[in-house]
Amino acid sequence: MSTSDREARILCPACSAAIAADSRFCPSCGEPLSSLSQMATGLASPSGAGSGSRSRPPSGYSHSPSAPIGRLAAFSGDAAGFAPGAIVADRYRVIGLLGRGGMGEVYRADDLKLGQPVALKFLPRGLSDDPVRLERFYAEVRIARQVSHPNVCRVYDVGEIGGQQYLSMEYVDGEDLASLLKRIGRLPHDKALEISRQLCAGVAAAHDKGVLHRDLKPANVMIDGRGRARVTDFGLAVAAHENTEGELSGTPAYMAPEQLSGRGASVQSDVYSLGLVLYELFTGRRAFSASTLAELREARSLPPIALTEVTRDVDPAVDRVILRCLEPDPRNRPSSALQISAALPGGDPLAAALAAGETPSPEMVAASGESRALRPAVAWTLLAGSLLALIVGIPLEEKIRIDGLVLLEKPPEVLADRSREILKSIGADAAPADSAHGFIQDVGFERFLAKTDPSSRRWDRIVTGPVTFWYRQSPRPLGVWHFLGGAFYGGVVTSSDPPSDVPGMASIRLNPRGELTHLRVVPPQADETQTGAAGARPRPVNWTPLFSAAGLDQSKWSAASSVWIPRVYADERAAWTGALPQRPAVPVRIEAGAWRGRPVEFEVVGPWTHAARTAPTTSSLANTIAQGIFVVLFFGLLIFGGLLARRNLRVGRGDRRGALRLSVFTFVSLFVAWLIGAHHLASLAEFALFLGFASWALFVAGGLWALYIALEPFVRRRSPQAIVTWTRLLGGDFRDPMVGRDVLVGCAAAAVMFVLQAAVTNVPGWLGHPVPAPDHFDSRTLVGFGASAALILSNVSISVFLGFAFVFMLFALRMVLRSTLAAAAVFALIFGTANLLQSDSRLLAAAGITIFLGITLLVLLRFGLLSSVVLYFAVTVLGAFPITFRGTWYASAGWMSIAVFAALLFYGFRTALGGHSAFGAMSPTD
Repeated sequence: MSTSDREARILCPACSAAIAADSRFCPSCGEPLSSLSQMATGLASPSGAGSGSRSRPPSGYSHSPSAPIGRLAAFSGDAAGFAPGAIVADRYRVIGLLGRGGMGEVYRADDLKLGQPVALKFLPRGLSDDPVRLERFYAEVRIARQVSHPNVCRVYDVGEIGGQQYLSMEYVDGEDLASLLKRIGRLPHDKALEISRQLCAGVAAAHDKGVLHRDLKPANVMIDGRGRARVTDFGLAVAAHENTEGELSGTPAYMAPEQLSGRGASVQSDVYSLGLVLYELFTGRRAFSASTLAELREARSLPPIALTEVTRDVDPAVDRVILRCLEPDPRNRPSSALQISAALPGGDPLAAALAAGETPSPEMVAASGESRALRPAVAWTLLAGSLLALIVGIPLEEKIRIDGLVLLEKPPEVLADRSREILKSIGADAAPADSAHGFIQDVGFERFLAKTDPSSRRWDRIVTGPVTFWYRQSPRPLGVWHFLGGAFYGGVVTSSDPPSDVPGMASIRLNPRGELTHLRVVPPQADETQTGAAGARPRPVNWTPLFSAAGLDQSKWSAASSVWIPRVYADERAAWTGALPQRPAVPVRIEAGAWRGRPVEFEVVGPWTHAARTAPTTSSLANTIAQGIFVVLFFGLLIFGGLLARRNLRVGRGDRRGALRLSVFTFVSLFVAWLIGAHHLASLAEFALFLGFASWALFVAGGLWALYIALEPFVRRRSPQAIVTWTRLLGGDFRDPMVGRDVLVGCAAAAVMFVLQAAVTNVPGWLGHPVPAPDHFDSRTLVGFGASAALILSNVSISVFLGFAFVFMLFALRMVLRSTLAAAAVFALIFGTANLLQSDSRLLAAAGITIFLGITLLVLLRFGLLSSVVLYFAVTVLGAFPITFRGTWYASAGWMSIAVFAALLFYGFRTALGGHSAFGAMSPTD
């Protein structure tokens, strides 16, 4: 054939027969040659890019909005023109021409150095001098070389000979899918499924490297001699992050609606094109028919004919997933090619990757496993069981929790007002610039009571000691010194931070009945009462208002020598001994100090009061060992995680997208917690407070990022099933039924743990023995909505850290010990021993630890990370709040935790149903 003849001919898009450029119909099959057909075939990269079929049609199209729509790209006549047997670049022996198109010629050749067949793609000489076309050629090489997969045609190298550029690639001895379908109609169902999975794997491999193909179609799929599918021709591929908006690139008949409208390409665009290829694979016909570009755009706005209507033997599951791929809205399509593969009957790409010794990508993990909804009966059982466990557990927990034993009669607003009244009674009522209040719980009183009162009713109606309200006011803004002293999110004023060192600063502590137990007022820095060398004579101190504020009769207390030195300067000290009305047998002291006749310190000192400034901090050997275990585990995890993260980043193994989403979520949750929970300042000191928060939050978010980069690939390689639903949730798939199932299971496990631990703690009381020590809650929950909401938000990141650390440790032990049972035993031994050593009641603690570890291990091993994180979070929420059915002033705080738990529970319940009716039956295929 002459050069002019070659220029005047194109290939039919239907049968691949050669036809004249001026023909209106194909002489072989009669297909009309509209402008659409010409676009689909004429503007092409070379036919047979990596192909072994000589009848393969050209395969590319690139069009800018300003170019004529129907313009054909005539192939330049000054092509390479290598004859069979020619030696190219002293390395390749040409065997023959495979095909030609708008971007050059492709030859079959032998690599004489490596002794293997290759395909050589040559740019036309005229195009080699075109910088734009040349850059596109190099871009194809750069992009295509990133993808290495058995279902992708490999690209080897690029070279130049005689001023002409060429590309060497894998030679596939087979037939392109377009020719095969034209020849046999459609593939048998089982073979179509096999090819579909292979195509999904090849496209997913490209997407995993951040590469968009943009020209998926049957002509760009080769079926080699072993029947294996290969994705070929990355001539129009781009990096996924490149903005292609306004560019119309691809083959119109296989382009997604957003590509046809010039909105650019994305992963979902390739998913759409892949769906069109799979449609042809199973039916033997195209999903849409159109003769013009306008008709094609209109057709894309409607769903295609169902595959089951075209071919009756198509599995309904295949029909569903392919029609999902062809949704006009990209958001409604499968999120990845691997999700398509997983949805196909019998598809398990994760198992295939693990069997091949590969580390599956996060997208593959998310697409693997089931997406089947829970049966309503199972979902209702978990929901009802969780609610029943709460209903039973709350009264049990209330009997052994500190708020159920101490009568918290007055809300903090009333106690704060009472504090101001006391300060006014002693003349310290100057208008403060700032104030704060809260509650603290003192375990020293509990230990004293446990040692001195062996009765079973020793915790009944205790008033002083275990729970104390504190109030502070200051003539300056109360800016914290230790940023994390009060809460995980920081910036919270406590009873001791900032320290009482500003003149006029006052602090008060009251028992739950509003009776004074401690007062401190910082005297002025300068003594303005000095009138001479001797100074002014101090007036007598009136201690009666303070005794009255403490609910004590001063006449019943005996004066004694003062032995406690006040924390602030006092020119007069006093002390009394006596007993509290509710505990007449326990000797108590009152220590006081005054300056210039005004009280500056007043404190009720009991045998349980700890002299913090003088007594050394001691710790038992068991407690030291327990704390040492946790310290070693924590820093070991940080050091090992840091080294592992560095290695994973160097080899490109970490899930950076997932780590970034997790760290951003952590920072935002901590920021909201700080915003509503911290003690903000109406001064420039707020800027310093913000800097303290920002540094801490960035450290936490960055630490979680590094930990995720370090540990997630390990779990994904060793036990990816444990993070399937977690990866889906992190990817934004909030409506996945399996995500809902794991959330529901985590809530149910938390409710069961809650009621069982409450029941176990009540056992000594049921048997007539005293409860060793009451359970505590977080005292910040008594302050108000802001502190409670901040506590909940800050616990999210803590739960994620614990969940991932526990999952990693468990599966690391399983890898070392090569036994799940042995790993679980060692895991339980480490954490059980550390917790048991810190407990005062070993038998009761052993029972509680057994419940906790048993449920934790069951959830970890059976359901994985997401359920574990939900479990820890729900347990924390239920345990941190004083939940009660009684009509107390703090009941709203407890109901906030119930509301959060219920919201999580009902979200899991509804999502796990997968959109099905909660009261209806499900089909066996659901």
